[in-house]
This record gives sequence, C-alpha cells and structure tokens, in this order.
Amino acid sequence: MNLQELLEQQRSLITTARAENRSLTDEESAQYDDLQRQIDEILARRSAGAQPEASQAAPASADPQQAERSQTVPAQTPTPAPAGTENPERSADNAAIMAERQRINDIMSLCRSLGVDDQTARTYVNQGMSMDQVRAAVLDGMMATHQPLNVQVGQTGAERRAAAASDAIMMRAGVHIEHPAQGAEDFRGASLRQIAARCLSDDKNGRRDYFMMDASNLFDELCSRSYLTPEAAFPAILDQTIEKSYVDGWRTAPVTFDHFVATGTLTDFKSSPNRYVAGSFGEFLKVGENGELKATTPSDEKLPNRKLETYGRQFTLSRQAFIDDDIGLITRLPRQAAAASRTTQNKQVYQILVNNPAIYDGAKLFGTAHKNMIKTGTGVTRDAVETMILALGNHQTKDGDAILIRPAVIAVPLGYKFDMYTLFQSETIDNAGTKNPLLQYASSIDVVEDATLNSLVGSGKAVPWFMFGDKNDAAAIQVDYLNGQQTPQIRRMEVAGRLGFVWDVYLDWGISVQDFRGVVENPGVAVKSPLELA
Repeated sequence: MNLQELLEQQRSLITTARAENRSLTDEESAQYDDLQRQIDEILARRSAGAQPEASQAAPASADPQQAERSQTVPAQTPTPAPAGTENPERSADNAAIMAERQRINDIMSLCRSLGVDDQTARTYVNQGMSMDQVRAAVLDGMMATHQPLNVQVGQTGAERRAAAASDAIMMRAGVHIEHPAQGAEDFRGASLRQIAARCLSDDKNGRRDYFMMDASNLFDELCSRSYLTPEAAFPAILDQTIEKSYVDGWRTAPVTFDHFVATGTLTDFKSSPNRYVAGSFGEFLKVGENGELKATTPSDEKLPNRKLETYGRQFTLSRQAFIDDDIGLITRLPRQAAAASRTTQNKQVYQILVNNPAIYDGAKLFGTAHKNMIKTGTGVTRDAVETMILALGNHQTKDGDAILIRPAVIAVPLGYKFDMYTLFQSETIDNAGTKNPLLQYASSIDVVEDATLNSLVGSGKAVPWFMFGDKNDAAAIQVDYLNGQQTPQIRRMEVAGRLGFVWDVYLDWGISVQDFRGVVENPGVAVKSPLELA
C-alpha cells in the first residue's frame, strides 16, 4: 500500500470508532499501530532520498499488456492537486488523522518519561484524554502512592567538583559515605589549602599560581573575593560538607523525647491559644425514620498556650584552623550543632516533667488535682507499673464518660531499663509458674532510658519516672515547629572583624503541655549505681 492508502485506513478506523461513540478496540489499536509503523517507514525512506513506495502488487486487469506495463513501469507518487482544488472533506480528515497521531505519540512519550507502563498509557489514549488530562492523571497517581518524581538535572563541572571535594572531606574525616560522588577519590588526600587553590585556579582561569601560595596568603585571597556569592567555589564546598554533617548529626542525636511527644506546626511567632478537646465526642444517638441528627457540643475544652521561640548558635572555620588544615572541624562542629538542637529540646521536655510547673488550668502538671501522680515513689515493680496503667486509664470527661488512653511509653532514668526488661519479658513471676500479666504489654509499651532525668534531679535524690499514653488518645506534651521545619537552618555569614568563615545554625520551636491526662508520674526513689568510682 502507498502512503495515501495507509492514511485512508487509519482514517477509517478512527471514523468508525467515532461514529459508534467509542474508543478503539485492542484489535483496532494494534492495526492502527501497524499502519503507523508502515507510514513511518515510508516517511523515513523519503527523507533519506529513496524512491517513494507504490503498491506492492499491480492491480488485476483484463488487458495482459496493461498488467505487464503495471509490473514493469515504476509507480510514481501522485502529483499533488493544485492549491485550492483539494477535497475539503479529505483535507479535514487528513488533518484529524495527523492530530490524532501526534496526540498518541505525545502521550506515549510523556508516560514513558515518567515511568508509566505502556498498558496504562494505552488506556489514556483509548479514553481520548488530552495531554493536560494525562499529565494531571499521572501526577495525581504519583501523589496518591507517594511515588517520587525523578527528574534528572545535569550538573555543571563546578557542581560535580564541589560534590566530589565535599565527599572527599567527609571521608577523610572518617565519615562513611554510601555512594561517593564521582571523582571523590581524587580529592581524598587533598588538604583544605590544596582544594582552595584548585578552586581559585579554576575560577580565575589560572591567572595566578595559587598552588605556590602559602596558606595565610591563600586564605586572604579567599576572603577578598566576595565569597558569599553562589559562584564562589570553595565556600560552596564547605557549605555542602557542613550540610551533610549537620543532617547526620541531627539524625543520630541521642534523644528520647520524640518517643512520647506530639509534633505540631505554627506559622508565626504569635502566642496561639490552642482549643484542645480532650473529652469524648459523646455517644451516637438513635435516629428514627425521617429523624434529625443532633449536634454535639464538646464540654471538655482546654486552652493550652503554644508559642515559638528561636534557638541557635554560631561556629567558625577560623584562619588558624584553615592554616592548620583542621579538616575535622567542618565535619565535627556542624554535627555537634545539629545534635545540640535535638538535645536542647530533649532537656526542655524533661525539665517540664521534673519541675512540674503549673499548666493551662492553673494546677501543677502532676498532683491530686489531675489524678496523675503515684502517692509514694517506688522503683521498678510490677505493682507500680500496674498502678500507673490503671491511673492512665481512669480519667473521665465532665460528663462522666471514660477516656480510653492506651499505655504507650515508659520513660525511666539511667539504671532502670535492665529491671524494666526483666519485668516485661519474663514469662512467669514466681517459682510456681504464675503467668506474668505484664507480658501482654511487652510489644505495645516502649521503654526509653534517659540520663537527662538523673542529671536534672542530681545525685542521691529520688528520680521520677513516667508513663505516657498513646499520642492519638491524649497528647501530653507537644513540640511545635515553624512551618513544620524540624532540622536546623544553616547559613554562611560574613562577620566584620572575624578572621574566618562563619555559619549561623538556628531553629524555631515551642514546647507546651497539651493534656495532663496523657502522662502519669511515679516520684521514684534514689537510683543506686553498682559502679564504685574512685
């Protein structure tokens, strides 16, 4: 078949489907694709200068001489009709065919570039969806399944060099890098001075031999060239290294508060009274035929205050550290800074628990008013744990409805976790083989041990320990962050009179008591250490 006949068959498939108000069937789609493949082959030969395709077999004829001529004389491409003499209906059909071809090709290309399988793409085609509709459908699907959209963006030479040098500095400082950037091994033995000389030499097109400069003059050169700008290569390498270090420090900080606090978000620094409802929704009421649903009015309303504060520190890669090639400083200090943001929050949470301040209703967090403190402090015992579980689940709303609060976390001081493990993991409680009733909580209650409790109370004093309910039942303490940002912000600064590269590290958070029902205190006893220290 020639090109015109192939196009005619495609047009016929589309016209038939439209007339029946349906999409192409699988068989028709396969036929359409086969026709498209033949069309593409003909167009490819034409673009390469090959002779246009004619019909592969001459039509049958009653005249033998005519049949012979048909087989021996090459068929020629029909001469296009003069302008203005084309059949308008056929021109419109051809335009529709070409538009449909383009739609199909665009949809298939888009889906393949975004990792969508061909079967799904074909479904989009058969449903007659436009490119905008397909694009929206694909993105909605990715959002629903939390699938990342991978877009590859090429790096410049300077960016590749910065990534390689940054990973090399991390590895030289003893930090494990899972997948080092290409070229990192080339920088692994380089000093800060050598990396800086390489950056200056590349940035200034080798106008000076920076490798021959001493470290002091090289540092002066770095600080004299507007190093705060994005195109400044050496500070950019330091920024990348510091960011990797402080993220790792934040992730591995030794804290326990996030096991039992709830997290929230505030959008500004204004004081925000929080209308927190700790009571029950109320029972569902029977509704008769054509009856009216009754509205519920929460009667147990609390107004804990929430407010953000800014916390931060600053650190410097000094001129002396640069000259001394203290490469560990730019990995050690950021890690410590990020970890400090977490340990500071951890300490503030435990200070609330230990100091027992008055909260939103005017009463102390723990006490008889709130029925959430064991009268006599104890160490780790089965009776103490059972009593705390009962106290946690014994709260009621003002209407007398029970508040079901499931025990979730026990926070204990250093020295208690061994006893806690024995308490929850033992099969029996005596020689008679009596079943341990706490065994049922072994997988549902998380025990965390934190020396912050010991240090806040001091040596020789009774150290309290606490049981927290599930955060979904009653959030005892909440930590809010500005716009949900939990990792510290970091920025490079230029400080007048300071010989060095300076970074600010800061984070905005606020900690508040939300519901006294979500925690029970055991005043504890003095923790005895088995260690005999000189």
